[in-house]
Amino acid sequence: MKDFSFKLKLIQELSKGDFCSGEQLGEHFGVSRAAIARHIKSIQELGIDIYSVKGKGYRLEQPLDLLDDQLLVKELGLPIEVIPVIDSTNQHMLGQKELQSGSVCVAEYQTQGRGRRGREWVSPFGSNIYYSMYWRLEAGLPAAMGISLVIGLALVDALEELGIQGLKLKWPNDVYFDNKKLAGILVELSGQAGDAANLVIGIGLNVSMPEHVQGIGQPWTSLKEISGDQGISRNEIVIAMTRKLHDAINIYEHQGLKPFLEQWNQYDNFLEQPIKLIMGNREVTGICKGIDQQGALLLDTGNQIESFIGGEISVRSAS
Repeated sequence: MKDFSFKLKLIQELSKGDFCSGEQLGEHFGVSRAAIARHIKSIQELGIDIYSVKGKGYRLEQPLDLLDDQLLVKELGLPIEVIPVIDSTNQHMLGQKELQSGSVCVAEYQTQGRGRRGREWVSPFGSNIYYSMYWRLEAGLPAAMGISLVIGLALVDALEELGIQGLKLKWPNDVYFDNKKLAGILVELSGQAGDAANLVIGIGLNVSMPEHVQGIGQPWTSLKEISGDQGISRNEIVIAMTRKLHDAINIYEHQGLKPFLEQWNQYDNFLEQPIKLIMGNREVTGICKGIDQQGALLLDTGNQIESFIGGEISVRSAS
């Protein structure tokens, strides 16, 4: 999308809570009322609710907690890109060259956000966390097998540090609360055999997802719904999760998955429950027995405990 800086300034002005007329906004920014009206329309097309009241002007339905690139860089001391509108943070990182390990990209809005198996990741403006981190895994592609589990645990650690309790994990890549999806993880890998692996770690976290959002095909929740009126800054979340991700991945690189196994069992949403594992056209039912030392799912199918490195858990018709 073309330069978004003016629209971002306009959104910030409208976030102050008072109605602003087109004339006032035009004088403030040195543009015409017609130009303001055009920008307001394009902002609304991003799904941002703006009240327009004759005789009063414009106002956001609710203030937006915008990401602050200067604050993030100051707190983390890492290369961080904050991009207002992007196709996909993962796609952006995949297209970069010579990235520093640990570099981060976050966005206010994704036009082509994606989850696992090519599903769309619904990404309304300024409502959630759309986040990608690049990591160079020196041990290579085989060592990356359990990384999404470690990412999930790091995300839970970060949210607990911010006061969110009762979180669970769904193998291999989702964070749950009360059997509803709060966050998803998409790890995309590249590299040659015998060489380091390039990881792009994508995280989508629902912070204040609008209730009227369409296109989500499963039960979901948000931090706003979980914590009530206790608002958590999206900047605080990005800072906390980045620090926890760095810590967890560094441990994983040196010690593998073993230090995380006990913690995973504590947060496993389906441990000792009947589940169905869907792998393309194949389905296997059994009792979830956690994970093995490589991060594979363990399933008691009745005759034996089998391990699976891929698939998707479903609890529907599993019992």
